[in-house]
Amino acid sequence: MNLLRRFKRPLRDALRHRAELREQRQWQRAAWVVEREIDAVVSAGRTIVAGPWLSEVGFEALYWVPFLRWVKAAFRLDPARVVAVSRGGVEIWDHVDPAEFARRTGERGATKQLEISAFDREIVQTVERVIGERVAVLHPSLMYRLFSLFWSGQRPQSFLDAHTRFEPIVAPRLLDPARLPREYVAVKFYAARSLPDTPEVRRTLAWFVEGLAERTNVVLLDTGLVLDEHADYSFGASGRVVSARPWINLGVQTQIIAGAQAFAGTCGSVAWLAPMLGVNTSAVYVDPKWLHAHLGVMLRASHRAGAGHFAALDLRALDPVARQPASGFRLQASGSHQP
Repeated sequence: MNLLRRFKRPLRDALRHRAELREQRQWQRAAWVVEREIDAVVSAGRTIVAGPWLSEVGFEALYWVPFLRWVKAAFRLDPARVVAVSRGGVEIWDHVDPAEFARRTGERGATKQLEISAFDREIVQTVERVIGERVAVLHPSLMYRLFSLFWSGQRPQSFLDAHTRFEPIVAPRLLDPARLPREYVAVKFYAARSLPDTPEVRRTLAWFVEGLAERTNVVLLDTGLVLDEHADYSFGASGRVVSARPWINLGVQTQIIAGAQAFAGTCGSVAWLAPMLGVNTSAVYVDPKWLHAHLGVMLRASHRAGAGHFAALDLRALDPVARQPASGFRLQASGSHQP
């Protein structure tokens, strides 16, 4: 019996180690398959559509654009062959009405582009008609399949580092800066699982914006559109608080963020973009579990890019005595019900 017990544990450890190695080979093969598919797209010799990117701007800034930079470097891809298609560009709205966009992306059911949808194919066909040739498609689903190995915990941070290139982003110049205050803080708060639409959150955000407005101008990046699962909180524009709603294009709003003294908003989405524009960012939340690994990636990305500082703030840490209902603000999430 003692002899059996002596050999039982080493055997169990050896079997467990063998199973772990088998699992590691499985994840390595999954990454290899995606890289082979990327190589096939690049090697086709055609013009490449990078996209269409129809998901949220935060994932675009934090993952998709750094992923495309890695593809360019790793596969020696000539940028002249690439047509980038994104909801952040002007071009997509020349062919798709925002209401139609919201309806079609809603039909997909998932906000993440885990596979090529019929709507994606229609957009690619539109690009082909515009440029007059057949294209190869570098679809976001390739990135999602690759990075899901990291998000699920199967691959370490170094895996993501190896497949991304973080650099500062240069904002387009689409709006005359004279139409904005000379100095301002850009603000975008939206309802999300990490910052749910509750009366307490509304009161805290109203107090937050009112405090900012006592010190400087505040430009609210509220579009009035609901293009994904994130509905903007709405603040009444008054005094030093102005709305950027007339300029709903994401390119214009990117320029507005880039020209700000600082950015404050919900942790996620545009808060992932702002530091890459060189703007110091305060991102707020009340439930960090929904941020998954993204918060750590953002902290690392802002450092690697040498961009603006990024700080995350749990609203629950603020002094509840200080958070009295704001006198000049009435706040709700666009499209949501008031309590």
